[in-house]
Amino acid sequence: MTAPTSATDVNQPTLQPAAPTGRRLSWPVLLLVIAGALALTSIVRIITGADGITNVSQMSTALQLAVPIGLAGLGGLWAERAGVINIGLEGMMILGTWFGAWAGFQWGPWTGVVVGIIGGCIGGILHAIATITFRVNHIVSGVAINILALGITRYLAPLAFEGHAGGSAKQSPAVDSLGHFTVPGLSDGLRDLNNQGWFFISDIAGLLGGLVTDVSWLTLIAIALIPGTWWILWRTAFGLRLRSCGENPVAAESLGVNVYKYKYLAVIISGGLAGLGGVFLSIVANPFYLEGQVSGRGYIGLAAMIFGNWMPGGLALGAGLFGYTDSLNLRGGSTNVHALLLLGALLLIIGAIWLVIRKKYAPAMITAVVGALVFAWYATTNEVPNQVVSATPYVITLIVLTLSAQRLRMPKANGLPYRKGQGK
Repeated sequence: MTAPTSATDVNQPTLQPAAPTGRRLSWPVLLLVIAGALALTSIVRIITGADGITNVSQMSTALQLAVPIGLAGLGGLWAERAGVINIGLEGMMILGTWFGAWAGFQWGPWTGVVVGIIGGCIGGILHAIATITFRVNHIVSGVAINILALGITRYLAPLAFEGHAGGSAKQSPAVDSLGHFTVPGLSDGLRDLNNQGWFFISDIAGLLGGLVTDVSWLTLIAIALIPGTWWILWRTAFGLRLRSCGENPVAAESLGVNVYKYKYLAVIISGGLAGLGGVFLSIVANPFYLEGQVSGRGYIGLAAMIFGNWMPGGLALGAGLFGYTDSLNLRGGSTNVHALLLLGALLLIIGAIWLVIRKKYAPAMITAVVGALVFAWYATTNEVPNQVVSATPYVITLIVLTLSAQRLRMPKANGLPYRKGQGK
């Protein structure tokens, strides 16, 4: 029997990936939650006077920092929907940064984008060979890719960059800009509205202003990849076959799906997306390659994917959250993080009330105590140490994953070894 020709023609229940367990938020409810969080943030801004937490510059920086995390997360989503765990996202991003900058300073930034994607794909191919063909443990292979990428780029950087103007053993020469755009009129209007400091309205203006001010063309491409990924994986026959490989590869094979081919394609695409995230770091975020500039973003991208429950929309929200907390390092970090202590305390208290309503009294008590401690920290201090500011993105990552762990459902065959014909 051959595979179905469209995503809607599937009659065989064994091929159709299982629906996630638990209740899923509808779009109206999700938008209401986001609006509530933004309103609470606005209250905190007014109380603390920390206008930087929602101004246009903060949001623009957050968007820039969210893009490479989101691209790494998309890479992880493609691989894991096909059943391959990709811990090697960090190494694939490193390859993307080096290859993108190396080609970019010689032949132009857009050439650098293409070559950087190819660099990430090379990492994906290595990971696919190890995990799919030779059935190496996915975690072991991913860690090996990360170490290999770091070693390769460290070895090649002095050979490629030394002797060129601005180049060194750890840094490439400058790469020309891909270009930025600002929506005329709308950007200035939103910035003026944001500067008024009005409740909620000014905060929305700050959020929207960051999306239309000094935006890179590569950012637009990255944003378009999110709905593009959703459409391909959930609305096409190709996507259905790919996802079936991550849910039940034996059933997929029995229906004529070439499981090896789809797994290979998914992991190679995964590497290319991670490589594109690396390119963003070495051409857009900084106009040069710099050793160590990935700084764990591949792992945070993986966390964003898990937070998003292996879905593109949730992944985008996770990347935005982590990008926002990371941006606090660059703009008014100590003041803004101190204000967020109050926001955290309020969220914990609201969470405790919700748990009481659901008659979960023990968790509610623990949540209320933690909220009280966080509020005491805010009330008894005027600022937080710089070390806390630097650690904020990683702490937020751990907290969010902890709170969302109960509703997560990864693809059923994710990380499991598969041999062709094993179902016979």
